[in-house]
Amino acid sequence: MKKFLSNRWFWVGVIIITLVLTFVVVTNAGKADDRQRILAQIIVQSLEDYHYSPQKLNDGFSERVFDLFLKKLDYNKRLLFKSDVEELKRYRTEIDDQLKTGSTEFFNQVSEIIKKRVSVIQSMTQDILKKPFDFTAEESLETDPLKRDFPENEAQMRELWRLILKYQTEARYLELIQKEKKITSYKKLQFQPDMEVEARESVAKNTQRMLERLMQRNDENRFNQYLSAISESFDPHTEYFPPQEKENFDISMTGTLEGIGALLREENDYTTVQDIIPGSPAWRQKELKPEDVILKVGQGDNEPVDVVGMPLNDVVRLIRGKRGTEVRLTVKKPDGRIVIIPIVRDIVIVEETYAKSAVIINQKIGKRIGYISLPSFYHDFKSKGARDSANDVKKELEKLKAEKVAGIILDLRNNGGGALDDAIKTAGLFIKSGPVVQVRDGSGGGQVYRDPDSGIVYNGPVVVLVNSFSASASEIVAAALQDYGRAVVVGSPSTFGKGTVQAMLDLDNRLGGGSESKPLGSLKITIQKFYRINGGSTQEKGVVSDIILPDAYSGAKFGEKGLDYHLPWDTVSPLTYKKWESQKLNLGLLRQKSAKRLESNQFFKLLSQQISQLKTKQDNTLENLKLTKFLEKQDELKAEITELEDLQPEQPNIKILSPKADLKNGKADSETKKTSEWQKQLNRDAYVNEAMFILNDMLTLK
Repeated sequence: MKKFLSNRWFWVGVIIITLVLTFVVVTNAGKADDRQRILAQIIVQSLEDYHYSPQKLNDGFSERVFDLFLKKLDYNKRLLFKSDVEELKRYRTEIDDQLKTGSTEFFNQVSEIIKKRVSVIQSMTQDILKKPFDFTAEESLETDPLKRDFPENEAQMRELWRLILKYQTEARYLELIQKEKKITSYKKLQFQPDMEVEARESVAKNTQRMLERLMQRNDENRFNQYLSAISESFDPHTEYFPPQEKENFDISMTGTLEGIGALLREENDYTTVQDIIPGSPAWRQKELKPEDVILKVGQGDNEPVDVVGMPLNDVVRLIRGKRGTEVRLTVKKPDGRIVIIPIVRDIVIVEETYAKSAVIINQKIGKRIGYISLPSFYHDFKSKGARDSANDVKKELEKLKAEKVAGIILDLRNNGGGALDDAIKTAGLFIKSGPVVQVRDGSGGGQVYRDPDSGIVYNGPVVVLVNSFSASASEIVAAALQDYGRAVVVGSPSTFGKGTVQAMLDLDNRLGGGSESKPLGSLKITIQKFYRINGGSTQEKGVVSDIILPDAYSGAKFGEKGLDYHLPWDTVSPLTYKKWESQKLNLGLLRQKSAKRLESNQFFKLLSQQISQLKTKQDNTLENLKLTKFLEKQDELKAEITELEDLQPEQPNIKILSPKADLKNGKADSETKKTSEWQKQLNRDAYVNEAMFILNDMLTLK
């Protein structure tokens, strides 16, 4: 049975559980109510039977489900009145009882209230958008719903929507300016009334479409959200997939569909970028990043569609498309910038996902340093003789040894995971023998995964580069090499912190006979946790870097610890293993030397300043709606990013030896272009540069 450690949020394990059980026999399941009742009971029973940490169906469970469902339905507090929430609170401790009896009373009540409120808001918003906004008025919108309450009456609801629509109109006005011409400074532009009209009309169309979607969203769609709230109350990686979403999930795992190569998640009212698939169009374009919030999707130059509040399935359909066509994503960055990112749809270029190496010659330190980039722990189990990441890393190590490099940088930044088998073998390339990781299930049963061979491919000094997006398999490799004292882990304060394994359970197999309720979909369920060989979990805390470098995401509430109801960090008994004896690492002195370099490094100094300011910006969630102020803010954010990019010039003291282009297959031009682009990226990479100096310190101290 193959286990995979994929990226932090979507999944870390693929274990297809096929169980034919007679949990429930349906004789009259033609009605929607019957199907909902059966589906809810099967999911609850499955969670109780198989989840790593099963929860008791009590009032505490009920409160978690209530809060999650309310967030999914109206996170922005723009649909429900305060009185509606108060009315629904009488169910807050009754959901567990209703699930036991098969009642859907709470869900039905919520659904009716939502429909009633949306109907009122439809006419309200269209009336607001008939007249121009006063963009000279000094007023603000509180964009963090946690800092405001639900509206108490229709007047408060109307005022909230007026401010929301004004903000959206300003954002659309900004998009139209960006589309018209390249802008160096927004604040110098004269106000254009015609463009305001176009922006407001666009917002009116998008708002109407969004509210119509909410009205048309049937009870089945909302009930799926309810089931997701039940599942996620156990932990954030346990999810219910309706039949269609399971199909989308399978496509995202195989990467066979033409599109942009971004894994998305539905988070309250928003679609957030969860991960970028290595080798995909989005990965090659480089502007779209994890944690970007997608606000709109446009087809080429056509008017974009507002996707706030849109079901994830519908957003995915808008983004997918024919190879060679362009999709334009309007996204909000974590720092508050609103940018338009054009991406040409294509297929994943598999070659770009493979491990690759370079020899970096640093004339300043007079040493040759080996560098290996590993975007994911790939492994094609279906095709005989197909490439896998462990063997590819081994080959790159052999090449670098032939080049007589003094040390190796293993770059696992943005590596969201992959095959467990390859993670174990990759760690084993740097150690002679011993355990690499241990796994425990909810009952306490466990298994130890060991280095499969007693050989060692590379015995020189190693730096492992990580960041906040290094997860799962990456964390296993980094943790093992750190525990052995085999490598120095350098990068973000900690990695993502996803140390759990999920299984995919086909819910149809839990029904006896040929039920009319099928298909029911699938349940991705957490069944195991990973532990380091020192006994600590990689869950929640991730891997703490030995030497910390500033990371733009370190100041944000990001990673496993930022997710609702995540499983806690804990420990098990440590394993017996032998520390690396060939080189004793003086981490204290290595940190001192690195810190001294960072003090005089302008890029890291500016980045540290921006990180400290980012926390202040994220806490200051009042958005000034005076147009001049709104545009000035975008100017400031754009200037900060430009200044940071300018502080990463190509290093004059670095030379990269790259493989020659394959002339036989006519790939010279394309390969040369790719190699040249990669060289530029490495030469401008301040993190790789500092990792190189840390390696030099390791050699000097030795």
